[in-house]
This record gives sequence, C-alpha cells and structure tokens, in this order.
Amino acid sequence: MGNKYIGAHVSASGGVENAPINAHEINATAFALFTKNQRQWVAKDLTSGNVSLFKKNMVDNGFDSKYVLPHGSYLINLGNPDEEKREKSRNALVDELNRCKQLGLDKLNIHPGAHLNGFSTDECLNVISNEINKALEITSGVSVILENTAGQGSNLGFKFEHIKSIINNISDKSRVGFCLDTCHLFVSGYDIRTEVEYNRTMEELDSIIGFKYLKGVHLNDSKAELGSRKDRHHSIGEGFIGIDAFKYLMADNRFNDMPIILETIDEQIWAKEIALLKSFT
Repeated sequence: MGNKYIGAHVSASGGVENAPINAHEINATAFALFTKNQRQWVAKDLTSGNVSLFKKNMVDNGFDSKYVLPHGSYLINLGNPDEEKREKSRNALVDELNRCKQLGLDKLNIHPGAHLNGFSTDECLNVISNEINKALEITSGVSVILENTAGQGSNLGFKFEHIKSIINNISDKSRVGFCLDTCHLFVSGYDIRTEVEYNRTMEELDSIIGFKYLKGVHLNDSKAELGSRKDRHHSIGEGFIGIDAFKYLMADNRFNDMPIILETIDEQIWAKEIALLKSFT
C-alpha cells in the first residue's frame, strides 16, 4: 500500500527535455531515461536550452526529480581487466554523473560490471568499488545506484552478496544505492512467484544488502525461466514470473517513495500496465 511512484523507461529522442512529456503521456508518476545515447562513448554536451526545458517540463508535467532514475550507458564496464578501457568507462561514468547534476537529478543507475575472465569475482568487485570511489570523489550531488543483473556471461551483480561487497567498499555510503530488477532477480535464481518465496527473497535482500540502500525498482516479467541467467524482459504477468509477484511488491510498503520503472517489451501498453499496477496498491 502507500505511495507508489510508477513509470517506464521513456524515450529522450530529440532531446532529454522530451522525456518528462513522454512520461506524462502514459500517466506515469516516475520515469527513467538515458541522458545521452547509451551506445556511444561520447555525446554532445547538454545545452543550457536542453537543461532549462527539461526542468520546465518536469514542473509542467508534475514530476519530482527524486522519482527519476536515469540509466547509465551500456558501454560502461567498471570491472574491465584492461586498465585503459576501465578508465574510459570511469570517465563515461563521471560524464553521466555530471549530466544528471545539470538536470537536477540525484541518481544514476548502472550495471556493476563484468570481469571478462580477466579477474576473479572478488578482484573484480574490489576494482568496481575503487572505480566508483574515484568517480564519486570528483563529482557531487548524484548517487550511483547499482542494479542487480541477470548474470549473463561474466557480468557480476547477480547475487545480493556482489552488491553488498561493492557497497561495503564505497567510501561515501550516502552516495551509493541499489536498484532491484525483478526479471534479473528471477533469472539469477531468486524466486518471488509465491508469497512464501517473495517474503523469503525480500528477507534475504534485507539481511544481505539492507532495504535502506534500495533506491529504485525495474519492474519486468521474464521470458526466461528461474535461474536461467538470461536477460529477457516480458510484459507484466505475461512471463514466467506471473502476476502475483507484482501484486506482492505493489502492496509492500518497503517500495514506497522511490521510482518504480517498467522496462517491459511493449511500450504501447505501458499506460495499461501502470494502471494495472496502481490497482494493486
């Protein structure tokens, strides 16, 4: 029950200033966006026009910046064993943290990183923490929000312990958090389909990471089965997770007052999915 802020990862095509408009059109009260092209290392700087229009459209469409969860570039890999490539990733992270700051946003969601078989798991987790620390030292006002992953390939972050390990080594704990992706959770082996399994998984999350670090949710059903380690999103209630898990989450007060973001596969039904989820609160 309580205050749930639900939206989707909307297009920022034509300029970041369009994202709040696109979110408003699906009756969202939260949203995610890319602040630059997510498949390019370097993008044009945000103009003062982009920034002022974004802020104006936020106000005009009734959005509070704390319910916006920008998503970092897919190219960033803070666990890359190649030092030069890792530095490129860190520089990209710094750039995105600065973009968020310009837009008046206080969170940036990233995938932790992949070891590419060049590091052990523990080494890689330490390296990721170090890179985040370096980025936080030269930026301000924006937190890094680590997303649990599906565990494809050599990606880390598919176990709660991985996220916990990174957070443990972050110097400024006030600028790090966790984003729970329900599809990734399920395919990495955490069941949430029954009330018993849902409660067990959430208790595990709380005891290992701690709900105090939870700053956002990606709400997705899964085209792949439990523990398959395949990142295949599906529409709410259409996949292997099924509708009940989303009812449990929507009724769970621990998910109040944070951005709950759909990354489901059919944007034509986002407005319907948002209305459906609201009906469960």
